[in-house]
Amino acid sequence: METRNDTTEFVLLGLTQCLQCQKILFVFFLLIYIVTLAGNILIVVTVVVSPTLDAPMYFFLGYLSFMDAVYSTTVSPNMIIDLLYEKKTISLKACFTQLFVGHLFGGAEILILVAMAYDRYVAICKPLHYMTIMNQRVRFLLLLLACVGGFLHALVHLLFVYNLPFCGPNIIDHFICDMYPLLKLACTDTYVIGLTVIANDGAICMIIFLLLLISYGVILHSLKNLSQEGRRKAMSTCGSHITVVVFFFVPCIILYVRPPSTLPTDKFLAVFYTVFTPMLNPLIYTLRNAEMKIAMEKLWSIKR
Repeated sequence: METRNDTTEFVLLGLTQCLQCQKILFVFFLLIYIVTLAGNILIVVTVVVSPTLDAPMYFFLGYLSFMDAVYSTTVSPNMIIDLLYEKKTISLKACFTQLFVGHLFGGAEILILVAMAYDRYVAICKPLHYMTIMNQRVRFLLLLLACVGGFLHALVHLLFVYNLPFCGPNIIDHFICDMYPLLKLACTDTYVIGLTVIANDGAICMIIFLLLLISYGVILHSLKNLSQEGRRKAMSTCGSHITVVVFFFVPCIILYVRPPSTLPTDKFLAVFYTVFTPMLNPLIYTLRNAEMKIAMEKLWSIKR
């Protein structure tokens, strides 16, 4: 039997059906997006032009900020524009593109957080060999692995949904295209694909999250060998990293570590890790990092 696919576009219900609320949310999320872009681009520029920020940690921080800016751009502009319209539609191809790009940069960002944890482990637990281990070749290799990992993660999702038949209702109770809402609309049994989503998203997020917590636990335990100033600096840096890890992973785990289904709370969890987390990352890293703040002040004084 030939696969039917009568759907050429999806209707997104968005965050709310209240037209007055949409106007308020438009202003709110537009401001958040501007702050997100400005903050992350400022970090990227500061890392690139500041000679004092040549440590491997800032190399990864610069790319994390770049990923945050792009990741936010895959979601926020469409969501903001849709808040101006009563009917929100997205074509089938645009939906698949958003799904792929979102998971590409989201997956790459997760692996960059892993690379940053490894960097902190080497810096604190093996300080004498830090620059030897985290040389330029290793840094670019870890970055390449993060990009390849994100690509494979996104490709798996795209391959599974690309040939699904969509021949019935085309209404998605969400503001973006994601796996579970798409599986719900497919005109076929998606049980096996749902299990792959749990494995590709939920299980991987859970395992990496636990490994990151364990690694930071090992790092914090080793701080007793450092001086008081060294402990303070390491605690500040690791505290920033742990905060970002929790903000990013916890909503993802809640969304994907469960049987395939869609819940009313899903869209609000998605707002947190697609909109708020990319905005909070630059604030967390700059407010808790003295070297970054000094470099930004110098950059600002040069521009003036």
